[in-house]
Amino acid sequence: MSNKQSTQPTVFQDAKLLYSKALTSQQKNDDEQALSYYTQALDQIESIHDDTCQDIDQLKYDIFTNVCDIYIEQYNVTLANGFIDKALQIANKLQQQDKEAQCLDRRGQIKAQQGDYDGALLDHNKSVEIKLKIHHNEGLDVSYSYINIANVYADQGKYDGAVSMYEISLKIQLSALGDNHPRIADTYNNMGSVYDAQGKYDDAIFMYQKSLKIDLLALGDHHPSIANTYHNMGSVYDAQGKYDDAISMYDKSLQIKLSALGNNHPSIANTYNNMGLVCDAQGKYDDAVFMYEEALKIQLSALGDNHPSIADTYNNMGSVYDAQGKYDDAASMYEKSLKIKLSVLGDNHPSIADIYHNMGSVYDAQGKHDDAVFMYEKSLQIQLSTLGHDHPSIATTYNNMGLVYKNQGKYDEAVCMYEKSLQIDLLSLDDHHPIIANTYNNIGSVYNEQGKYDDAVAMYDKSLQINLSALGNNHPTIANTYHNMGKVLTNQCKYDEAICMYEKSLNIQVLAFGDSHPNIAIAYEDIGVVNINQGNYDDAILFFGKAVSILVDAHLPHHTDVARIYDNIAICYDKQNRYYDAAAMRQRSTNIRRQLQQDETRKQTSSSSQAEDDAADDLSHQNIQSQQNSNPSNTDSDNFSQNDGRNDTQQSAEQTLKKKQYFRAYVRALRQGSYENKVIRAMYAGPECVGKSSIMKVFTRQRLAILQHPTQIADQSDKMVYLEVYKIEDRTTHDIRHIWDNNVHQIVLTEYKNQITSQQISKLTPELLDRQSSIDDQHPSDTMQSVTSSQYITTTTLRSSRTQSTSSTDSSLLMQQCRDFFGYYYPSWLNKTADDSHYAKIWDFGGQSIYHVTHQPFLSSNSIYILVFNINHNIHDRVRTRDNRLLNITYLQSMQEWLTAIIGSNTNQDNITTTIDNDQAQYSLPIVILVASHGDCITSQQQGIDRFIEFERELRAKMSHYNSNIYSSRIIFNCHPQDNSDAIQAEREQCSLRLHNIMKSFVQSLPFMANPIPIRWYILATILHAPIDSKSNDEVVSSFINQIRATRVHKIMTIQEIKSLATDFGLYEGDDELIDMLSYLHDLGEVIFCRRVDKYGIVITDVDWILRIFRAIIQLHDCLSKNLKIQYLYEEASRSGRISTRYINHVLAPYQLDDDSKNSIISLMETYDILCPIKSDQDENERHFFVPYLLRPDVEPFDLSQYHVSEILHIGYNHKDIPYIPDGIYYCLLSSCLKEWNTDIQLYYQCAKYYLIHDHHYIIIKKDKSHIALQYCYKRNDQQHIAQIVIDKVKKSIFMKRPHDLIKTKLSSIVDDRMPKFKGAVCQYYVKCNDCQELVSLQNIVESGKNLIQCLSCHALFESKSISDWIFSKEEDSKQLNNQVTTNLNPSHDSMDGNENKQHGLMIDVNNKEGTPAYDDRKEKITVIGPDQRKVEILISEPKSSAQPYINQLYPVIGSKWERLATAFNFDRNVIDDIKFNNPQDALNQCHAMLDKYYQSNSSSFTKLVLAEALIKAGLLAIAESHHLLEIFKADEVQEGNHNYTQNTSTPDDEMKSTSYESFQSITNDETNQEGIYTHTINYHLGLIFTLLILLYSTILYHYQINAKSSI
Repeated sequence: MSNKQSTQPTVFQDAKLLYSKALTSQQKNDDEQALSYYTQALDQIESIHDDTCQDIDQLKYDIFTNVCDIYIEQYNVTLANGFIDKALQIANKLQQQDKEAQCLDRRGQIKAQQGDYDGALLDHNKSVEIKLKIHHNEGLDVSYSYINIANVYADQGKYDGAVSMYEISLKIQLSALGDNHPRIADTYNNMGSVYDAQGKYDDAIFMYQKSLKIDLLALGDHHPSIANTYHNMGSVYDAQGKYDDAISMYDKSLQIKLSALGNNHPSIANTYNNMGLVCDAQGKYDDAVFMYEEALKIQLSALGDNHPSIADTYNNMGSVYDAQGKYDDAASMYEKSLKIKLSVLGDNHPSIADIYHNMGSVYDAQGKHDDAVFMYEKSLQIQLSTLGHDHPSIATTYNNMGLVYKNQGKYDEAVCMYEKSLQIDLLSLDDHHPIIANTYNNIGSVYNEQGKYDDAVAMYDKSLQINLSALGNNHPTIANTYHNMGKVLTNQCKYDEAICMYEKSLNIQVLAFGDSHPNIAIAYEDIGVVNINQGNYDDAILFFGKAVSILVDAHLPHHTDVARIYDNIAICYDKQNRYYDAAAMRQRSTNIRRQLQQDETRKQTSSSSQAEDDAADDLSHQNIQSQQNSNPSNTDSDNFSQNDGRNDTQQSAEQTLKKKQYFRAYVRALRQGSYENKVIRAMYAGPECVGKSSIMKVFTRQRLAILQHPTQIADQSDKMVYLEVYKIEDRTTHDIRHIWDNNVHQIVLTEYKNQITSQQISKLTPELLDRQSSIDDQHPSDTMQSVTSSQYITTTTLRSSRTQSTSSTDSSLLMQQCRDFFGYYYPSWLNKTADDSHYAKIWDFGGQSIYHVTHQPFLSSNSIYILVFNINHNIHDRVRTRDNRLLNITYLQSMQEWLTAIIGSNTNQDNITTTIDNDQAQYSLPIVILVASHGDCITSQQQGIDRFIEFERELRAKMSHYNSNIYSSRIIFNCHPQDNSDAIQAEREQCSLRLHNIMKSFVQSLPFMANPIPIRWYILATILHAPIDSKSNDEVVSSFINQIRATRVHKIMTIQEIKSLATDFGLYEGDDELIDMLSYLHDLGEVIFCRRVDKYGIVITDVDWILRIFRAIIQLHDCLSKNLKIQYLYEEASRSGRISTRYINHVLAPYQLDDDSKNSIISLMETYDILCPIKSDQDENERHFFVPYLLRPDVEPFDLSQYHVSEILHIGYNHKDIPYIPDGIYYCLLSSCLKEWNTDIQLYYQCAKYYLIHDHHYIIIKKDKSHIALQYCYKRNDQQHIAQIVIDKVKKSIFMKRPHDLIKTKLSSIVDDRMPKFKGAVCQYYVKCNDCQELVSLQNIVESGKNLIQCLSCHALFESKSISDWIFSKEEDSKQLNNQVTTNLNPSHDSMDGNENKQHGLMIDVNNKEGTPAYDDRKEKITVIGPDQRKVEILISEPKSSAQPYINQLYPVIGSKWERLATAFNFDRNVIDDIKFNNPQDALNQCHAMLDKYYQSNSSSFTKLVLAEALIKAGLLAIAESHHLLEIFKADEVQEGNHNYTQNTSTPDDEMKSTSYESFQSITNDETNQEGIYTHTINYHLGLIFTLLILLYSTILYHYQINAKSSI
């Protein structure tokens, strides 16, 4: 007895320990482990035979309630009820009323899950009564019961009652917990959900924001509660039609959940589900289905296959299929959902009613109206019994029944249903809820069908007013109402008004959904119908065609809507007497309807036929296997020992098992297999006609052609780039596909060897074979990691709105895809031997100067470049073409173009150490190997070496910054095609071998070559590669790959298409890896991958094809068209560099591109600044582009004989920083300036002239070697007073608007973007030395008053007129101010001056350099806080006045610092990224867009004070002060070394913009000079005082002389 008593405490302690472990597992959402521990703990407790111990009862109570909580979460109401009953018994035994109340709360939750809301309320109210007895009215437990009651009220649709309960609970919680407890945040969240359901969206957002504020303070940024709030806010935005905002919120929620909960938590699935709802609402059906499939994967893994959440996902997928017209698929999904919910919730739950409701919608769409009514009635019966007669869900069912009756023509019954619905909604919802508006809209539709048009319009107007008030002007529901009003107006024969309504609807829908949503097709169809009624048959056909195109693109080619549209087109053709075309359209319509009927018939017998098809597939698969196994040549490379004495059965079994093991290895390799990179791209580059193609052929041991065509994309040949793949070890050429196949084999072989055990295959038995045979039935997902997308994101709530989806890739299909790929690879592996070689993919790229701008899309930092020059030419000679023409570019400039494009655009700053010829040295990436051609033109070897060294020396002197990238090979190839003597052949071989060894040394040192490449990349590269030759030995395999390419691979593909392709074949492992894979293929030159086109990027799968298109657009040949308009377009393009979409359509006609492809190509060219969109005054409906490369080199220079021309001011970089500005950067600058000024432009070779119409002068931008030269000019005028006015206006413009600052800022921004290697280099002003003609930086100014500057080359002092012409000296500054005073006092002197000096109703202050609005003397003193927390007292006039006038003056000065200001304005990061995406490569446009966006969103509150505070907060105080936005009255003392707010955030060059010449000089004299804002202010005002003193002295002297004369 004593022994038993001694063991009981130990057992109890063990039980408590198990309970503790269970609790930990439960908190980690590991319910299965938790239940296991709880069960073990109960077993331990049961072994203790002591019914009197309260500790044991307490532990049992805790276990029972916790187990109940798990089963409640799993919707297992039966088991949950059982455990809560046991807990309640213990609570009664212990006579602890608080525990009894807790049990009642849980039982109420269970009843609510079952739809027994009255029973739930009864239990919750009992719980409240008990708690009030214990805690009175102040206990937190009481508040939680009120929350439970509120939740039930919300489920019942009693929203006011729910809010009331939440408020009571909130009052208790605030008293007990304070204002900032997470429980308070939860209650705010719950109230927000109720307001969302009521359509009170602003109130909902307000509550969510209150909740978010508390949680962020209490829990930090990454707590799941924060994620839930973001999720709920996304739901509100979804309801408001703010889909982008909704996705943004869901994305925030998803990122937090993934970080906090892992990838497999049910809450992640909820977010995916809700994102699917948003995508569905947007008409993005593929994305919606993808989201639902992601949700389903997680739910099946985490919840099993019988959870209500899974049923919800099936339900949502059914809604998508319904919207797509895939009614059978929709019904199938609904049936899956119904089966789960019936098994879990029983047959009388509101969720069951929802599914019956959705099935009714499918039957209605199929025209099965009686079946639809039957389903709605089943739904209604359940709803009435569980929810009462006044629940909003019942109103929804009445509404949909009304829709069925309307479709049946039973209009009175329909109106009756709608009125019932309206009556219920008015009781539970606000009068201005969108659901009320929807019912009015439906009643209007019935009236329209009845011909009661005035009543219909009245109903639509009611609906419209409510929705405009609740949802704003651009919600899709508003579009629907406009559309319906258009139908009524059509029926009333008010066609113009109808068109107006349809267009309003269309504009909203395009804004909300894009231009490819099926709803857009409906709008186009109805507009087409109106045009038929108006007799505009051509227009009608056009709109019908757009509608069909959208539906076909939406994967609805056989939808009844398409058939109906074809019938309408036939009507148009009939009216036009085009009877043959009409018959063709009707035939198409008939074919669709016949196809739909056949599909219906086929589905009735699908079960038996599917079984037959599966059997046939298996038989076919076995036949192929038997053929392969019977082939005696199929020996395996692993050389396993074989026994000649084995019988055929045993040998066949071994072969079968080995193949199965290989397949298993292949599937495993798909998840984790990788193999080091073996291929690199080697590009032959250099000027045109220097022999690149010949060297490449010699190098790869190919025969030289006597008449070698130049590899120039300007040439008329079809081939743009010549490619070869050669093995670096022995220089033999290879097919890259075979290299990839070998890499896949190596990966699978490694996996195969790892899984082979010590058991020898020779000992294989049939029993072992049987145990292995299950591999064929194994799904890849069983061995592969689950795939989750980070691209998209979404929580649950079942929505009645339809959702769209694409068909999911089921397990059997994915399995078959794996088998097909394995079948492609396996035969080639049998005879394959291991290959550890390296390969180079050689590019021979055109070198014409006109194509320098097209290089960037094709270059890569992970490549080796062989830069070729002609040894027979001097580096300063002009480039000579094959037809002996001299170009305007020298060989040095051409080499500079290539080196800058290759190295300057490279972001890789790595160095490598390589040993060549026993000489070890360090090189920077990318590597450029210098090689010479035309060795046949030199007389001796020494002469060749001397010329090579001289060429190299000149090149390195000019491009010293690139010295570490260049390797001088001293190789000179003799490629004369007619000289094939043995000696020359030996010389060529020696040169090739030398180049080969150099390349090999570099390749083996490159880190890129050691990167492990996943097997998935090789497989997808094989798919994207050029089609396999159909004549190959393995025709079945070839046809398999080519079939994929034919159906899934296009020349232009979006990232989403690539992602879908990879997903469908089991090759997708996440967005980041997909981007890395495409970057890898881009590095190899297999594809062109541009991330800045489209939202996520595009991929060009045919490089040669895109080059031909570039050639077609930017290379002008003789115009062969006899069309005068086309001839004019060609002439205009060559004369002005302008082209139109009509020109593009003409030159691209042979390529048969659709509009989407053309737009993608144009976007690609825009991204790389190959062309620039411009506005045209001639035709606003046609797009025009600026393409400066089209310009003929023989265009005459500008005639400036009648103009006053300024001195030249140069902008550029120190030669040590950036040795050369390439053509691409210059043309990019021209395009950027054209976007900025949007004005007339004239061109000749490397020179552009812009007319600034408001400033009465031209700006000339010319490329001058390695710098940009600027001039301004204006027309001379013989009338002196007019000439003086013009001079004053021009100087005022140059001084105040400072276009040279704008151009310099744009150049700096473009260089930073396109030449990242030199990002941060300082762009400067330069003038030309009068003596040595070298350029001198304005940092070397000696004396400003005399404009003296010292040349660093010849040390001469010289006076530069450029300084006075562009950046005024003090005397000219005073004269300018005097002229302004005179002009302002005499507005009649020049009416243009009077107008020009008015901005927004204010006169220009004559002391204001930038033309900002003048302020009066009534300034207010305000204290603000700077970025370093120092207080600053500022003087600001009219602080509450609008800051809008400052936008156009500040953005050129703020420039690239705009993100700091955006942060000060509290811009969201996503908004900043959107601004950068919409304005690529242009910091000025980005800044302007940001300021304009802030003004548009805060027009009433965007005051001068707000702007000033933001500038100070962003560290841009000097800009605010220099533009007279404010004055500094007093500032706290500064710590030593920190003299102004911009000390650590801006450079002196930044402060220079828009300041007087003194400020400019004080900064440029010393780059480190940081005198700050006080120096600027003092210098400026001292200058003004000095000017006034001079004026005063002149006046006194003048009066003294007059008086003196009078006295004489």
